[in-house]
Amino acid sequence: MARYIGPSCRQCRREQIKLFSKGAKCQMSKCPVDKGRPIPGAHSLRRRKLTDYGAQLREKQKLKRIYGLLERQFRNYFKKAFSEKGNTGDHLLRLLETRLDNVVYRLGFTQALAAARQFVRHGHVLVQGRRVDYPGYHVRTGDVIEVRDRGSSRQRAAECLEAMRREVPAWLQLTKNQFRGEVMRMPEPADLTLPVDISKVVTLYAK
Repeated sequence: MARYIGPSCRQCRREQIKLFSKGAKCQMSKCPVDKGRPIPGAHSLRRRKLTDYGAQLREKQKLKRIYGLLERQFRNYFKKAFSEKGNTGDHLLRLLETRLDNVVYRLGFTQALAAARQFVRHGHVLVQGRRVDYPGYHVRTGDVIEVRDRGSSRQRAAECLEAMRREVPAWLQLTKNQFRGEVMRMPEPADLTLPVDISKVVTLYAK
């Protein structure tokens, strides 16, 4: 499966936000975003006013990179969200947020989303007592997500939980000593504090 294999910090610099793709390393003083390094490219220091399309594109790229998705995957999620009744932006965020790899990351079993994707693919995660190795699996209300009762699996999760500096979202419940999380409800817009203007993303794709 295709994936981005370039420098992670380059994406952070382009979007001018921390994507936390390196986990704990993103908290260090060497972070290029904290140091104020310019966006990549030969003409990065030129100040250019963004067009409406340019602003919409940047918000889409930002959201896509936060969740570590490629263009085709992201477009398919938008099509699914657009086909549902109600607010398309809210549906899109809910679809992205309830991916299994994202839930594993939010619970603190890994320090970065890319690591969570690998953690799931390598069979370290159980959903409702059943091993699931598909990162794009969508969790539902009442689902129980656990780290397999295996030495290497739980040791890695324990190290990440110990080093975790972020709070578990209100729609999830974590039981640390059991390496267990539960989906209490579906995430609402108020639960998400992403630095993205979702309305611009919807406008871009709805044209």
